[in-house]
Amino acid sequence: MKKNIVWIKSITKIVLLFLFIALAFSYSMFQGGFVSWFLFYSFMPFGLYSVLLAFYPLGDFTVQRTFNRSGDLKDGDSLAVTVTVERNNAIPLFFLIVEDVVPETLADILPAARGKRVLFPGFKRKMKYEYAIKRLPRGEHIFSEFKLKTGDAIGLIEKERVVSKQSDLLVYPSYTDLTYRTLESRYDQGTTSSKVKIQKDTTMVSGVREYLPGDRVSWVHWKATAKTNTIMTKEFEEKESHDVLVVLDRTPSKSFELMVKFTASIVRAILKRGAQMGMISIGETPASFPIRGGDFQQQQLFYHLAKVKPDSGIPIGKILKEEVNYFQQSVTMLIISSELTQELVQTAGYHAKRRGVVVLFVIKLEKEPLGKEEAAFREMAAARGVHVKVLHEPEFTYAFTEVRRA
Repeated sequence: MKKNIVWIKSITKIVLLFLFIALAFSYSMFQGGFVSWFLFYSFMPFGLYSVLLAFYPLGDFTVQRTFNRSGDLKDGDSLAVTVTVERNNAIPLFFLIVEDVVPETLADILPAARGKRVLFPGFKRKMKYEYAIKRLPRGEHIFSEFKLKTGDAIGLIEKERVVSKQSDLLVYPSYTDLTYRTLESRYDQGTTSSKVKIQKDTTMVSGVREYLPGDRVSWVHWKATAKTNTIMTKEFEEKESHDVLVVLDRTPSKSFELMVKFTASIVRAILKRGAQMGMISIGETPASFPIRGGDFQQQQLFYHLAKVKPDSGIPIGKILKEEVNYFQQSVTMLIISSELTQELVQTAGYHAKRRGVVVLFVIKLEKEPLGKEEAAFREMAAARGVHVKVLHEPEFTYAFTEVRRA
């Protein structure tokens, strides 16, 4: 229906244009004299140009969008966007309005006017312009289309066209450099506090398994690989239990972006230390990552954190009851949330008895205090053997140092 209305308007304008030309000619014929013919010949170039523009196809235009960098963007970075407009026919145009349609995810920081330019092509076949996006927010931003608009000098003929051109921009969360320290050390049995560097005992081979991304090449068992025709890796005895399970609370919260930043920080710190870790993140798009180590694991987790949204309608306490039981091995559990609830403390206390160490990080906005009820739940958590650490962004660096002192 909308297309039909646009088509009818275009036809009407063309008919009016020919009518104006006919009226100008008729006036000159009947009136005669220099003035009337001067007006007619003065109007004719504009009229003929309008007729030419009415039949000029904007489909002749191609538009490209390029970014000055991609693949390593983090929250808060700046980006320069270059828009290139090309066409095959050099028919003169008085003006051309080009608008790079802003994704909804960038609408708050990028006004529509910043991606829009008025160009004066004349006979040019290729034009460029640039605009900048400052302080990119974390997430996946999809640029999908351009809008082109031009018209004649008298404002009678206007032409518009939407050019589909998709460009995906993935912005990873920023992170804080912090030092991860083991909160618990196990060798066969027993629990102690240790600063021993996390590592596998490569002198004690306990078996072989299939190769996984992140395994070292020096761990490949070549004899087993030759027999099975599949890359096999040595299994080693571990000097201490260092597996970590991170549980991210995705219920809507004002401090959710800070939670994602802190999660990215500890992911980087744990894997950099040589430990293995997994993650549970439940929302509209649930994700559960098995406990692994290496660069590939970090890439997977950072990719998930780049796209994750606060879209969970399930309380984190209930998620812990249902999801964490799938991880049967003994792990250090790090729960990242924005508030303390009774259900969360009770469930965390249950897992603390089973697994030994459960740390609950409560992320707050700057100068946001802990509520009275939350303070009471914090004491309840301490009685159940759950470490609770309330953090603001400047304190991220000392997160594990302070937990050890608690």
